[in-house]
Amino acid sequence: MKYFHRTHLPPDEVLTGATQFFGSQLAPMEEEPRRRQFAGSIGRISVSAQPEGGHYTLVTVETNQVGESEADKLAKRFLTLVHTRAEPGHRPIGAY
Repeated sequence: MKYFHRTHLPPDEVLTGATQFFGSQLAPMEEEPRRRQFAGSIGRISVSAQPEGGHYTLVTVETNQVGESEADKLAKRFLTLVHTRAEPGHRPIGAY
C-alpha cells in the first residue's frame, strides 16, 4: 500500500519523526537523505519526504503488505501523527 500526505513540516523533521516512531517497533534497514526504510516480522515500511512547491513537504509511506495489515495500520498512524504535529488542533479519530 502507498499513502501520501502534504504537510508544512520540513522534510528533516518528518524523517526524524519516522525514525522515532518506526524505530521503536521495527529495525532500520536503509537511511538516505530523504528516505528511511524499516522492516520487521510485520513487513517492510518505507518513508520518503520530498520538498514540494515552496513550503510544502510531500510525505510518502509505502508498505509491502496489503491494506489493513499491521504494517498498513502503523503507516496510517504515522501520517496521522505528522498531521497532528503540523496542526496541533487536529484531533485524530482513526482506529489505527
